[in-house]
Amino acid sequence: MATMESLIGLVNRIQRACTALGDYGGGDNAFSSLWEALPTVAVVGGQSSGKSSVLESIVGRDFLPRGSGIVTRRPLVLQLHMTENGSQDYAEFLHLPKRKFSDFGLVRKEIQDETDRVTGRSKQISPVPIHLSIYSPNVVNLTLVDLPGLTKVAVEGQPETIVEDIENMVRSYVEKPNCIILAISPANQDIATSDAIKLAREVDPTGERTFGVLTKLDLMDKGTNALDVLEGRSYRLQHPWVGIVNRSQADINKNVDMIMARRKEREYFATSPDYGHLASKMGSEYLAKLLSKQLESVIRARIPSITSLINKSIDELESEMDHLGRPIAVDAGAQLYTILELCRAFDRIFKEHLDGGRPGGDRIYGVFDNQLPAALRKLPFDRHLSVHNVKKVVSEADGYQPHLIAPEQGYRRLIEGSLNYFRGPAEASVDAVHFVLKELVRKSVGETQELRRFPTLQAEIAAAAGEALERFREESKKTVVRLVDMESSYLTVEFFRRLPQELEKGGNPATSTVDRYTEGHFRRIASNVSSYVGMVSETLKNTIPKAVVFCQVREAKQSLLNHFYIQIGKKEGKQLGLMLDEDPALMERRQQCAKRLELYKAARDEIDSVSWAR
Repeated sequence: MATMESLIGLVNRIQRACTALGDYGGGDNAFSSLWEALPTVAVVGGQSSGKSSVLESIVGRDFLPRGSGIVTRRPLVLQLHMTENGSQDYAEFLHLPKRKFSDFGLVRKEIQDETDRVTGRSKQISPVPIHLSIYSPNVVNLTLVDLPGLTKVAVEGQPETIVEDIENMVRSYVEKPNCIILAISPANQDIATSDAIKLAREVDPTGERTFGVLTKLDLMDKGTNALDVLEGRSYRLQHPWVGIVNRSQADINKNVDMIMARRKEREYFATSPDYGHLASKMGSEYLAKLLSKQLESVIRARIPSITSLINKSIDELESEMDHLGRPIAVDAGAQLYTILELCRAFDRIFKEHLDGGRPGGDRIYGVFDNQLPAALRKLPFDRHLSVHNVKKVVSEADGYQPHLIAPEQGYRRLIEGSLNYFRGPAEASVDAVHFVLKELVRKSVGETQELRRFPTLQAEIAAAAGEALERFREESKKTVVRLVDMESSYLTVEFFRRLPQELEKGGNPATSTVDRYTEGHFRRIASNVSSYVGMVSETLKNTIPKAVVFCQVREAKQSLLNHFYIQIGKKEGKQLGLMLDEDPALMERRQQCAKRLELYKAARDEIDSVSWAR
């Protein structure tokens, strides 16, 4: 069965690990906070409520800084460890792990100095806690978090927001459902005006988590008492109120030790006519035991949910660490292997875009199925094959000797002039596919998760792919222009062989000779050329996509980074290291994940080391 000591000690160790690894709550939503899931006892009170005296009474030592204004400016996590009778009291700070303090005057000074190291000598506050462990036979196993005293007015040297800042910090602790609230109020003030009770009522309206502590009972006006509060009539809580009698200022000035102060406190309640019947449930010793028992109970109840949070967080962090990637090796061979693996990851995604596994490749088909046919339909053949232009071209081609049967040179010039128009759509198809490929490279670079770590390599891969696409585009343009030029350089013979048949079918040669110089004659020439150009257009509509795919798409799939591979194979280790220069934000995120993963694994090991009673 887990003992009270092992349960509270377990949480103490996890709390220390939290602080050492940067988890102390504070609203960082980047990670789940283990600190905020741990049961705690938060000590809350207004300034001059006697909060410090209560803590010193529980510890049995005079160790807290004193003064006017805000003395506690950082949360103090006070971990008490009961040792064997006769052993010497000593204290340890988490930030000074190898040093033991037996002089508690030096403990007070170190609390002040450590506070100043974070907040400066200003009166600012900080959420970063100070961890202090005290080992003594005169304490119970207990952990308390001393928070800055609630205040209503900013004094000189404090920021205007100090009142709100303190309340927000205190609220961030006490609003957690696993926080036990130790609400300290002075008996010589109206409980209705208590800052601690006011805040506790807001976050714990049923009073299930709140323990009320009434200080300064000995300073009340003669003839008055605090029985209405202590017996729960003024303000009822689920737990009994506890009265405390602190050391007087005269006792503090005389350095009356806390053991003597505890004895005087017991005597006060035992002999008090007002509180004698409550004496067994009053005083700092009873309060410490009560809180220790309650903290142990809450811890026991919360362990399953804490374990669940730890296991869930470990799974999430390990998944993210895999996503972010492990640290890069320093030797050149491993770096080269990493770069090649990253290139292959990019290349795989790029091919998925082309082959349909990811969107985008269908836009290339759109170029061939929509843009190219539309561009071919818009070519200005009507103007080029108008009667006026046909007559002009045929006449110029005849020269001084008019054609005898069919104007072959005129046909050739008209056809060649028409075919030249195909260059524009052919080159435009190349450029359109080039644009799609560039866009797919950009998307693929962005979608390659592994590359996000390395902005330099990411940029170099994008640049290398862009240069390769430019080379493919140039080759593709040469090829499609050759296709057009081939159609111009050798006309289909059957087309011309059909032309003289019109004369044979015409019947009257004389009439045909006359017709050669009429508008109808030139219209027939325009019609014949248009038919031939239409035939070529259909051919190019099929061959241009084949050439573009062969020269650009196929090459991009097969050899997009081939030149880049040759270049990186020539690089030295230092140059490879520069290519694997990570994004600082990702490096920081990995470090944060690693620290938080270390924390959760340490917490899991701590929990596993304790045997739980079923």
